[in-house]
Amino acid sequence: MKLDINSDMGEGFGRWTVSDDAEMMKVVSSANIACGYHAGDHEIMRRCALDAKAAGVAIGAHPGFRDLLGFGRRAMPVDPAEMCSMLAYQLGAMQGIATSVGHKVTHVSYHAAYGNAAVADEDLANAMAAVIAQVDRDLILYSQPDTAVERSARKAGLRVMTLFLADRAYRADGSLVPRGLPGAVVTDHAEVAKRVERFARDGSVICEDGSSLAMRAKGVLVHSDTPGSVGLAQTVRQTLDRLGVEIAPSTELAD
Repeated sequence: MKLDINSDMGEGFGRWTVSDDAEMMKVVSSANIACGYHAGDHEIMRRCALDAKAAGVAIGAHPGFRDLLGFGRRAMPVDPAEMCSMLAYQLGAMQGIATSVGHKVTHVSYHAAYGNAAVADEDLANAMAAVIAQVDRDLILYSQPDTAVERSARKAGLRVMTLFLADRAYRADGSLVPRGLPGAVVTDHAEVAKRVERFARDGSVICEDGSSLAMRAKGVLVHSDTPGSVGLAQTVRQTLDRLGVEIAPSTELAD
């Protein structure tokens, strides 16, 4: 069995940092790098791309709304055409940085409210996936399973990397418990290890109401802004290593 471990990274700005990206690179097989809108800047992007290249980690663009103050987690009234332009702009920026250090962007993973907008609107999701395909048809789109984002990628002829979020609580319908509600973010190492083991063994996760939800995914995500994220990612890696799971980038696993 093979799985990808990935994290949303490069989410500082200037002198401010959110997580230890260099340490996280030692754990993950793929990195989703913020492109300067919700977080990140040209120097952070370059440093992440260099560190990823040195560590043999695949990199992807992590586009979001232009919302540094709200970290891209606030919904914004942006029309579909502008949503697509924002995507092309951020993807191009990440590709330019990657090329300049001899690395390559292999995937795209939408951030927070920007991704939520695509999940909520199938036509928008289709338009955004079409932009990615126009830029590079070999790019992989990261998505939670059975969403408009996954369907749009397949419609556009893109490969998909389905995700299990190790540090977020799920509802029975497959949606995430909204941030700000009790238990929405999982920071206990023992609980994360238990969730990851259940996912790896049974392909399921226990939801907030105690029900079991089938989890069709090939990648495990840990958010870098979750408190103690590097340690949580190490717990994920150690759990999968103990189970004999081979860790591989999405370029090997996406379908």
